[in-house]
Amino acid sequence: MNRRSLLAGVGGLLAASGVASSGLLATPAAADPVSRPERDGRVEALLRKMTLAEKLGQLQLLGNEADARTALATGQLGGVFSVVGAAKLNALQHIAVEQTRLRIPLIFGLDVIHGYTTNFPIPLAQGSSFDPAVAGADASVSAKEARRSGIHWTYAPMMDVTHEPRWGRIAEGYGEDPYLATKLAVSKVRGYQGDDYSSPDRLAACAKHFVAYGGAEGGRDYNTVDVSLQRLHNLYLPPFKASVEAGVATVMASFNTISGVPAHGNGYVLHDVLKGSYGFRGFVVSDYTGVQELILHGLAGDGADAAAAALPAGVDMEMVSTNYVQYGQQLLAQRRITNDQIDDAVRRILLVKFKLGLFDRPYVDEAGEVKAPSPVALAAARQAAGRSMVLLKNDGPVLPLAKTVRSVAVVGPLGTATYDLNGTWSGLGTGAATTPPVTVVDGIKAAAPGATVTYSAGCTVDGADTSGFAAAQQAARAADVTVVVVGETAAMSGEAAARSTIDLPGVQQQLVAAIKETGKPFVVVLVNGRPLTIPYLHDNAPAILEAWAPGVQGGNAIADVLFGTVNPGGKLPVSFPRAVGQIPIYYNHENTGRPADPANKYTSKYLDLESGPLYEFGFGLSYTTFRIDGLRLSDTRMSSRGGRIQVSAKVTNTGGRAGDEVVQLYLRDPVATIVQPVRRLRGFQRVTLAAGASTTVTFTLTPDDVGFYDNAAKFRVEPGKIEVYVGNSSAATLTSSFTVT
Repeated sequence: MNRRSLLAGVGGLLAASGVASSGLLATPAAADPVSRPERDGRVEALLRKMTLAEKLGQLQLLGNEADARTALATGQLGGVFSVVGAAKLNALQHIAVEQTRLRIPLIFGLDVIHGYTTNFPIPLAQGSSFDPAVAGADASVSAKEARRSGIHWTYAPMMDVTHEPRWGRIAEGYGEDPYLATKLAVSKVRGYQGDDYSSPDRLAACAKHFVAYGGAEGGRDYNTVDVSLQRLHNLYLPPFKASVEAGVATVMASFNTISGVPAHGNGYVLHDVLKGSYGFRGFVVSDYTGVQELILHGLAGDGADAAAAALPAGVDMEMVSTNYVQYGQQLLAQRRITNDQIDDAVRRILLVKFKLGLFDRPYVDEAGEVKAPSPVALAAARQAAGRSMVLLKNDGPVLPLAKTVRSVAVVGPLGTATYDLNGTWSGLGTGAATTPPVTVVDGIKAAAPGATVTYSAGCTVDGADTSGFAAAQQAARAADVTVVVVGETAAMSGEAAARSTIDLPGVQQQLVAAIKETGKPFVVVLVNGRPLTIPYLHDNAPAILEAWAPGVQGGNAIADVLFGTVNPGGKLPVSFPRAVGQIPIYYNHENTGRPADPANKYTSKYLDLESGPLYEFGFGLSYTTFRIDGLRLSDTRMSSRGGRIQVSAKVTNTGGRAGDEVVQLYLRDPVATIVQPVRRLRGFQRVTLAAGASTTVTFTLTPDDVGFYDNAAKFRVEPGKIEVYVGNSSAATLTSSFTVT
């Protein structure tokens, strides 16, 4: 059987099972009406004037100035990315607008992930805030700085849900839960775009990576993802669907395969779901050489094959590789692509350019370029970092430290770190390199000006040398308290930064043990871009503060929390495993027929490890205490056709200081035609309460909250009992139930 016959046979089987076959098999699909962008008279008039070469040129995105100038010479370029500096960008735009036949402006893109000039905490840290306003503030500040510096378009937010902490790009997303990721991603889209992204302080956002990139096998970047339709739609797609509904301008395809078909050639996810079911009206951009990589994936034999797979599948703009421009005319003549498909892609790109206002205002005022963070931006970054930190342990309590403390020893290789506090994908703005983050040492000195603050590195982040331990111990013995700052460098997380083990690198754990030997009080501060396996710290450190990579104001924000200026209220957006052998471990798992039972050998567990994570999803302590009680449901029955139930609970600050609590609502459907997770987050509210104060938190549940997608990708709301859990982590015990009718 030849390849064409084989595909036809498999397509018939899929059709018989009720699953659309076009995209799964990467076969060319005409641009159906539901997937077409909105029609705009300006776009249509321009499209009628364009030659085929000019149309194909709009589909090309290049990543350096020299290549851009070469492409502009023939008028075959739609956009440029990773070029910064207002003067450089204006120079390229002048060529496009004044020296090409149709004077179509370029779109300028950049990875503005958690800051342009002002670096906010990494997105995973922002997930810990359980506060969508934190993500929105990052996006709003970043958009203003970037747009005023000539950038129009950011490749963010990343909304890849993942159960894989070995994957370096976990740092760029919001963790393991689709509901939390959805709320923060939508807030970030709105922060970037506002109500009108033609505004001089807004950017076009890009939802990435579409889709299931976080499911990479073994946590290895770019790796295979084999996923069922129900998990694709229930776990990975919700943040993207919500972002399309929020008006996101663009979407980026992911590097991975999805059940055997690379995303860049997967018409099911791009054409049928994104542009069809979701009605996405913007354009899809490839990831870096993603179209070309269809050859190495084994879907395409050459560049022509790659273009013939990607364009009909739904990739509108090709990044870096040039297969659309190089082979488009040939493929059209061979009827492997169609004029309608080309025009559809060009329409989408031109429409975004018009919505950005580029035809009216193609240039940026070079005098307004943002080269340094403003005081307002720095204050916002500091507040975001403080809201994103998670107190994991506080025996004694050791924290908060008294501002009248006489002496503090800062120990650890990250105590004077600068750029490592920014984490992965730190701002690429022209002023970012001149504004290093505040170090932990400097932050502590500012927070406790009367204290003697000493510093001893003890070791490097990933080295084996322990010769500095003695000096670190001497510093600890001479101080009232020691702050041990350990973790990962910025390069240890992010793209192409998978780790096979996620312990503290090098001899940092031994350094903590050496400080413990002194018998003096100490606190461990973690600076990292992923969950770490830290059972030793849990068992031996009196206090642990998860600071993540906190950004440009990192040292000040860490000191704010250590000294109690900020009472930590963050919660974990991802489970912390006890050992790497537990991975994947996540709260929203499905039950087995033999759930873990310590008393029964023949149940789902490890012989050599306690079941469950070290710290569960949603966990986080405070310097005060809270009680959540008084759970009430407005009704015991919900109609599957549109009913609503109000769930309320009372939260009381039972401690002696003001603080934040995150009240979390989880649901469980114990009997369903598709086995459901043991719990699903369906609501959260972060509240601030004075000592002794109470408030009532209310959530509204609808059929959308109890339904799920089945293995035909159809949304189902089934009758039956739904269990409700409310508390301050995924281990919540306050419970009730209602019935769906």
